[in-house]
Amino acid sequence: MARCANFKFDNQLIYVQSSYVNYMKVQTDTSEIQLVDSTAKLVQDLRDKNITLGCSESCTGGLLSSFLTLHAGVSEIFFGSIVSYANSVKVKLLNVSPETLSRVGAVSSETAKQMAEGCQQQLEVSLAVSITGIAGPAGGSPEKPVGTVFIAVTGLKRETQVFEHHFKGARKEIQLQACAEAVKHLTEFIE
Repeated sequence: MARCANFKFDNQLIYVQSSYVNYMKVQTDTSEIQLVDSTAKLVQDLRDKNITLGCSESCTGGLLSSFLTLHAGVSEIFFGSIVSYANSVKVKLLNVSPETLSRVGAVSSETAKQMAEGCQQQLEVSLAVSITGIAGPAGGSPEKPVGTVFIAVTGLKRETQVFEHHFKGARKEIQLQACAEAVKHLTEFIE
């Protein structure tokens, strides 16, 4: 069972407690259940250490933020998310350099780094994460196939770390894997 008291797991179902019903069934898969659990632990760790967090998401479209906000008490540490699907939003809201975008594209280590650093600055948080990639099914190339994802973590007066991943699966699976890896990188960054 996850640390969050609002969830009860039974095989492939999550029972979500709300003020309207005791538990309602939500069909899900194992990766989603694991992500609920890992984000609960991350939120608790951030609360324990008094570390504030912001997200900048492109290919995940706010999915990581959605999982984070499932947990009670998250408002103490989670300041917000910038979903920057369009390059113009990356430039205007996250201060990603147009030159970087034209030289290496939105799916690159340089863009992920600038997204995370821009998020930290814009949301005034102590820790920020960015996710940018190609979730598919279209949009890939031989140089950057579908499933290519860059995740950057910055803050706590440490050097920004950028990670390159190559995930397999359908669009939703790639997005879930990207979120799971982002949580893993954040967890390792604050240890």
